[in-house]
Amino acid sequence: MVAMEVDRPGNDLQRKQSIYQCLDEKFVIRNETYRQQQYSQIYFARLHMMRTLLYSLVPNWKPHLPVCAVLGLEEGKECIIVGTLYKHMKLKPCILDEYSKKRSAQPLVKAHNFMHPDDHLILEDESGRVILGGTMLSLSVYVTGVVVALHGRETDVGNFLVQDVLEAGLGPQIELPLKSREDKYVVFVSGLSVGSSTSNPLQFQLLVDHITGHLGDEKEQSIAADIVHVVIAGNSVEIPHGLLNGQTLAPKDQTMLSEPIKELDILLTQVAAGVPVDIMPGPNDPANVSLPQQPLNRCLFPESATYHTFRSCTNPHCFELDDIRFLGTSGQNIDDLEKYSDANNKLEFMERTLKWRHLAPTAPNTLGCYPFTDQDPFLIENCPHVYFVGNQDKYATCLLEGSEGQLVRLISIPKFCETGVAVVLNLRNLECHTLTFGTQFSS
Repeated sequence: MVAMEVDRPGNDLQRKQSIYQCLDEKFVIRNETYRQQQYSQIYFARLHMMRTLLYSLVPNWKPHLPVCAVLGLEEGKECIIVGTLYKHMKLKPCILDEYSKKRSAQPLVKAHNFMHPDDHLILEDESGRVILGGTMLSLSVYVTGVVVALHGRETDVGNFLVQDVLEAGLGPQIELPLKSREDKYVVFVSGLSVGSSTSNPLQFQLLVDHITGHLGDEKEQSIAADIVHVVIAGNSVEIPHGLLNGQTLAPKDQTMLSEPIKELDILLTQVAAGVPVDIMPGPNDPANVSLPQQPLNRCLFPESATYHTFRSCTNPHCFELDDIRFLGTSGQNIDDLEKYSDANNKLEFMERTLKWRHLAPTAPNTLGCYPFTDQDPFLIENCPHVYFVGNQDKYATCLLEGSEGQLVRLISIPKFCETGVAVVLNLRNLECHTLTFGTQFSS
């Protein structure tokens, strides 16, 4: 879908235009039915696609070494094997433990991470699996579901001693358009959590007023006129789940359930009246839980949906603005990586997913996803120019450069209800800054 985003009648500002193209098709589940298919099929599809890619990279990496299947390994003979990593984790939660009669009185691990010194990595392909040894593969970095090529040899105990690792690396990237002389801005916000105890309606209203040009002096309003797009990256509402107990709801409870969505619709209507807006579902929104999350039903937004500038999108979400490609999620993929691996910051997790060419490597092992049979939609075939992740604890950004000159702006979007921070990206140079909104009352 390609659309020219233009002014709407009634908008006070003379806004700039941008060309929008939605690229969510591969994340949309159409006419799919569950026929008891197994999750192994998405792993087979992932391995097939990634192995073809890695095979094409091997001649420039280790041209003198043969490529073997796991069952074709010979003791002491150096070779290359390609397969899917499986991380055996001693503390990984197991559903059977929920029904265990004997439970530990003390928790074995912190709630936010399940790593343990006794963890180890295994590589498997269609022929078999082998335990990996050596220090080249860091247990704190890799997780189940990553496809890699390994150089090494089989030991006398039947393990594979890893001597070198080849990852897919950043994918091909369409060339950035020639730099424009004019500024155009995209505003990112996530974690609005309308209806929660931490949500401040006035704070959200200030953001809306800034975007629509009803806040600040003439200079501020001229900057607002340069905003060409708004992206809301998940967790827009918070519904009291205690009411969803399977019982018939009283009229009062029905009002409590619908009120946050009505309030969100009113505010989104103000935005959509002047600026194109994409809204993505998040883990707390009224949408399917497993990835890819399907667009929020438009009937939830009777006022906003009347504007052609309002778009309900999938999570993950991929689109282009003026030939600049964006790819992002509402945060589940990065939050899950944090539970089963370690990094200095969220940007490092994001960088790994790009280099592994997979948005959600831990799906379906520890992150719920639809049981696709003939594809893995989370593979990153083309490298984006902007990669964003919503609902994080704090704002962070960096510019990642690939081995073939790719440039990617990474953005960690904080929860607005907790920080009052929105992120602004300039399409002219991919530079970022934040907008912070706060309310303070004096007695």
